[in-house]
Amino acid sequence: MDTIITINNLVKNYLVGIQVVRAVRAVNLQIKQNEYVAIMGPSGSGKSTLMNIIGCLDTPTSGEYILNGRLVGKLHDDKLAEIRNKEIGFVFQTFNLMPRYSALENVMLPMIYAGKSKQEREKRALEVLNDVGLSDRITHKPNELSGGQRQRVAIARALVNKPSIILADEPTGNLDSKTSLEIMHLFDQIHKNGNTVILVTHENDIAEYAKRVVKLMDGQIESDILK
Repeated sequence: MDTIITINNLVKNYLVGIQVVRAVRAVNLQIKQNEYVAIMGPSGSGKSTLMNIIGCLDTPTSGEYILNGRLVGKLHDDKLAEIRNKEIGFVFQTFNLMPRYSALENVMLPMIYAGKSKQEREKRALEVLNDVGLSDRITHKPNELSGGQRQRVAIARALVNKPSIILADEPTGNLDSKTSLEIMHLFDQIHKNGNTVILVTHENDIAEYAKRVVKLMDGQIESDILK
């Protein structure tokens, strides 16, 4: 399997007032194509910062991040935006859906930025909504959907541009245990379909779904276990 993510000696510092917060400290990590990795750690361990860097939402203070053979630190903002839209699908704890848009319109959004025609957008959005079991809810707005259904819309939106990587940040954090189980089964299916899945969580039972668990503590990798 090809390595799609290489992180070398990654450091991320923040300035809070006059104090320097060392969020990520000299992290080295490689993730191969079609791996299913959980990044775990308590609040303040650096897991969200690391995920933001992997997702090209933030840049490191030092060290290098190579994504699909490209050194991310050398890329301009427009190229980073393109990577975020086409190569990485994001799933967030709070769903981040547009409240005035229907499920179908929410899922079509990334394809507008990718320059796809209306016909292409609609066809592909219907396809992924069907894949996540929501073909009967396409005209519903987020406030007409349950939490689990909203997360399914968010997952469909993450998949719509056929990205190689799915990044999920606490994807079951706002869901009850039964719905969490359904959503995690959906991630299993996404992984089986060939995507690289990177899951950020502080819950052991959610991390259990992954095939590899990377634990962070105080901005450093404490353990990296392949099941």
